[in-house]
Amino acid sequence: MTAEQRSSDGRGGAVGRPEGGAPLIGADSVVLLADVGNTRIKLATLTDRGAVGRLPGVSRRADLLTHDFRAEQLRRWLDAAAAGPAVLLVAAVHERGAVRLEAAVAEASATRHRPLRQRRIGRDDLPLEVLVTEPGRVGIDRLAAAAAAAVVKPAGRPAIVVDCGTAVTVDMVSIEGHFLGGAILPGPGLLARALAEGTSRLPAVAALEGTRPPPMPGRSTQEAIAAGIGWGLRGAVARLVAEARAASAGDPFILLTGGSAGVVRDAVPDAIEMPDLVLAGIALATERACAR
Repeated sequence: MTAEQRSSDGRGGAVGRPEGGAPLIGADSVVLLADVGNTRIKLATLTDRGAVGRLPGVSRRADLLTHDFRAEQLRRWLDAAAAGPAVLLVAAVHERGAVRLEAAVAEASATRHRPLRQRRIGRDDLPLEVLVTEPGRVGIDRLAAAAAAAVVKPAGRPAIVVDCGTAVTVDMVSIEGHFLGGAILPGPGLLARALAEGTSRLPAVAALEGTRPPPMPGRSTQEAIAAGIGWGLRGAVARLVAEARAASAGDPFILLTGGSAGVVRDAVPDAIEMPDLVLAGIALATERACAR
């Protein structure tokens, strides 16, 4: 790719010119990002493509529900985020949600007579070496977060990424910026649903995000469940981070992200919280994804 094909911001430059064809991202195109998770679809606009040691910037953030996806909500966001030509980079761990999103984008492009192109992000699109036994089975959200961590971590230090969402992951990135694997456990919502659906008498408990677990002892069944999930997750994450720290070659740089990050924030007091870490990682795939 020549210097003329590069761009320092979210617009401009003929980025991703397929062999013998027109560039996927033209000078007037906007790059859009979609992180299709098991609970939410996170959307954003790429505002700048970052630099050495600095992550890409995103704006116009919006969250849609994966299981209650409504095309009209997407169309409203598209109208605000990109009135003209755009390319959408999709990273998905929920295949049906991604298919619905991509179909809605294609329909919006056809019915509103506007060029909206799409690319599904894969492991090979990220500037990240994956050193695990089955690289193809690692969730793209974990890899995107690790790629972003490799950019933002200080030189000469490893990193630990704690992502608390539908699932909780604690992943390790080497000093060289390679993904080493990690640990996965259920998030607060999954734990609450498992208790409600797997037992005959335990009630469902509302979302725990943003609230401190009730003190011990829980005085009602709901309080007991909330205490078990809240304090249990904090303890689990604290132990996993301690194990990852012990296994790291050096003092790790710790990052916290995810929609339920508030549930475990107390467990990693030295972490830097970056809510858009996965979206920034997806943005790192722009050049490779648009070149194929």
